[in-house]
Amino acid sequence: MFDCEQFIAESAASMKEQIDDIAIIACSGGVDSSVAAVIANEAVGDKLHCVYVDTGLMRKNETQEIQEMLGELGLNLTTVFAEDRYFEALKDVTDPEAKRKVIGELFIRIFEEEQVKVGAKFLIQGTIAPDWIESGGGVRDTIKSHHNVGGLPEDMTLEVIEPLRDLYKDEVRDLARVQKIRVADRQPFPGPGLALRCLGPLTLERVHVVREACAIVEEEFEAAAEAGKMELPWQYFAALLPVRSVGVHGDVRAYGETIVVRAVQSMDGMSARYSEIPHDVLAKISTRITNTLKGAVNRVVYDITHKPPGTIEWE
Repeated sequence: MFDCEQFIAESAASMKEQIDDIAIIACSGGVDSSVAAVIANEAVGDKLHCVYVDTGLMRKNETQEIQEMLGELGLNLTTVFAEDRYFEALKDVTDPEAKRKVIGELFIRIFEEEQVKVGAKFLIQGTIAPDWIESGGGVRDTIKSHHNVGGLPEDMTLEVIEPLRDLYKDEVRDLARVQKIRVADRQPFPGPGLALRCLGPLTLERVHVVREACAIVEEEFEAAAEAGKMELPWQYFAALLPVRSVGVHGDVRAYGETIVVRAVQSMDGMSARYSEIPHDVLAKISTRITNTLKGAVNRVVYDITHKPPGTIEWE
């Protein structure tokens, strides 16, 4: 049986031995990086510098919520606003693996800039087992490169420390509950953010569309679960597909893109089954999305694919 207290104590002791200089950690506000940051903060205290990068690919109101949450944990936080740099780097990049590589490398470059400012020698990451398993290497096939694994540049100067590397998501959530981190039960969100939910060209306009659609999906699922209509899925979101179709708004012909709603049940993300969502909930989501994003989206579909053969995210 997984012993959270023992793991935290042993990990903190190990980091205290490894880290003899300034360290930085990528704090995305998700459960993995938050758990790693709290353990590192316990281990090395004021040697730790936490950096949150606003890529412009975050969910609605996410930056403010993350800043508040990390502040509550007593972490020394720096926020880097890098939206312009990310969209410039991702211009004309549509291949999913290429997106991940670009995002991963820029992610590290920004950290190297922060490293220079604080004189850091170590990079702590919240990598967990599914990240490196799916990123391939050795005899394993690459399913998808994770930004904190597959995107690390070969000439990186920081020494990487990954305290959660051998854990699965359910174990990390257990740690977060013990640490009293308020995102302990928050649904997973990919490191590359909405870039992986905006298939095709990455523009400010298209990312805005998928951001609004994701917010609607989250609000409606959570409200339905609160009302007892359904079980809240393990992960749930919207993705924007570069598929245009003819529709009608009033008496006017519309030619918009397609939103796909995805919801799954899982324990650790390694496998998943699609969630059976009540039709009235899906209908309300469809109506809200097409009305809110009128002109941009005119069709909403629901994904009923398990993992395998699909992955949870679309990219």
